Order: sequence, then C-alpha cells, then structure tokens
Amino acid sequence: MTDDAFEIIGADRPGRWLVACDHATNHVPDWVNGGDLGLTPADMDRHIAYDIGAAGVTRHLATLLDSPAILSRFSRLVVDPNRGEDDPTIMMRLYDGTIIPGNRHADEAERAERIRRLYHPYHAAYADLATHMQNPVICAVHSFTPRLQGRHPRPWEVGILYADDDRLAQPFLAACRAQGWCVGDNEPYAGHLPGDAVDRHALQHGRPNVLIELRHDLIADAAGQTLWAERLAPILSDVLTQSGL
Repeated sequence: MTDDAFEIIGADRPGRWLVACDHATNHVPDWVNGGDLGLTPADMDRHIAYDIGAAGVTRHLATLLDSPAILSRFSRLVVDPNRGEDDPTIMMRLYDGTIIPGNRHADEAERAERIRRLYHPYHAAYADLATHMQNPVICAVHSFTPRLQGRHPRPWEVGILYADDDRLAQPFLAACRAQGWCVGDNEPYAGHLPGDAVDRHALQHGRPNVLIELRHDLIADAAGQTLWAERLAPILSDVLTQSGL
C-alpha cells in the first residue's frame, strides 16, 4: 500500500514486529517549493535529507521477521515525522552546518500544510497498522552519519536507543555487544523526544519497543543492508522470545 506520505509493506504478515522507517527517503513532493528545497543534489544525498541505507534494512528486516513495515515517502527536511508537532525542529532551517533555502523563509501556513499532507497521514497509517496487529512490538530503524561537521568521529557501529521502557532494549543491547560490535547505549542520540514516533506509537500505548541506529557507511549499499538485516533479525527474534513479552 502506498500513499504520498507513506508506504506499507506486508500488512497481512503474521509477525508481531512493526518495523518503521521514519526517514526512508530524500524525496521532496512537487507541491513543496516546486519539489526543490534549494539544496544541491550532493546535499540532498547527505544524511541531512534522509537516513542513508535505513529503508533497505527495514525492507529486509521486515521480510526476515515475517512482519509488516511502514516507511515514509518524504524527506525529513520537508517535515520530520520523528518529532512532536510542537517541536521547533520539525522543519529544519539549518542542519549540520547547511542552510535549507526552501525552509528558511517558510511561514506557519507552509509548515501547517506539510504537517497536514504528510506528517498526519504517515502517523495515522502507522497508528492504524499497529491497532490492527495483535500485541505489536515496535522496531524503529534509523541510520547516523559517521561524523558531524566539526565533531569527533563516531565509533559505534550500532546504537540502541530507548526511553523509560527498556524491556527489549537492554537485552537487545547486551546481545549485540556479545557479537563483538561497538554498540552505543543511547548513543549517538538520546533515546526519547516527547512526541517522537516511538513515544507516539509505542510508549503511549505500553508497547515493547527498540530503536536501532546503524552507522550509515555500513549500510550504504544493498550488500550492507542485507548483511545487517540478516545479523539483526535473529537477535531481535531471540530477545523477544526470551523476554516473554
């Protein structure tokens, strides 16, 4: 199932996992500033526009888990579905040192239209999918840049993010470290923003959840995406089984 705002794959799969990719693409809809935010193609291919490799991992992971997935169909620079509606960073004007010309002078009416046409439909579809599943478990897939401008290199291969509900995150983190990987514990980001996608679809409903961040140089191509999905799927399955949730 596809819509301007989202794509759902495997809606009828029997698995308990709902695999979500909030930043799946760098696409800018035609009705947003003529389909161009004023950035060069090179900038639109950077991490500022989307989570590089995350969509491919999401698709493979959902298949391996025999579970549904939902993916966004718009760049996070248009509007960020992993932010609360009142978060000032929902429409970024400056990101990792780069000014976003198409957002720089966007007014409240433009912001509201993007939320209405993209953000709301994405979250409505996400919520509907979760509601029609039995005891869903949320797995959010993201990627992070190896280095922000002017910052130190990030050593982690994988980051496990969580808020106050760490029933899955803690055993999953331990299982990943047991593989010998360099794993971040709520790194490279904090695991909770009020109103973010996991808060909205997991925490507020008491659903078990885990958010996985993969360093994007490891999943920039199809081979890397397949490799990491195949590494993560059995660990996720084992941890869920052992948790008894």
